Amino acid sequence: MKRTSVKVVVAGGFGTGKTTLVGSISEIEPLTTEELLTEASVGVDDLAGLDSKDSTTVALDFGRITINHEVVLYLFGTPGQDRFWFMWDELAQGAVGAIVLIDTRRLDSSFAAIDYFERRKIPFVVGVNMFFGERVYTEPEIRGALHLNESVPLLWTDARNRASVRETLVALVRHALSRLPDELKV
Repeated sequence: MKRTSVKVVVAGGFGTGKTTLVGSISEIEPLTTEELLTEASVGVDDLAGLDSKDSTTVALDFGRITINHEVVLYLFGTPGQDRFWFMWDELAQGAVGAIVLIDTRRLDSSFAAIDYFERRKIPFVVGVNMFFGERVYTEPEIRGALHLNESVPLLWTDARNRASVRETLVALVRHALSRLPDELKV
């Protein structure tokens, strides 16, 4: 039996939890390109609401999940700052879809990621990262603030919790499959 590789992108704004999400679900020690935030980021990276953040992804995060002996899922986490967006085209190439992770404390940092996948017609789901375990806003409030189409799944996700991340990945795969033409569906 031929092994199939499936590529998923984990995207979102700066500090939304992408590295944490990849690390919580990967069966291998994830490859991360985290670097310490330095004085050079002052005035460049918006740290509002991210008091304890001391590092950032500068290239990508990479993780792997073996679904079964035929299917392997590869996760590619994007950097969140706009100065690294030039890498997104390479990371998204060939992806079946994306998880756009958002932080309700900083919704404005999510607009670019949502726009990116909408414009390229890449299937995506939105994961509302539950950093503090509470739902401050309702789904309609978040959809309205993000101008998110009803056809895009919106999930409550805790990037630190393997089971929660698994549910988000399953929702993404189902969403991507639902968008396939009928002749390609198995």
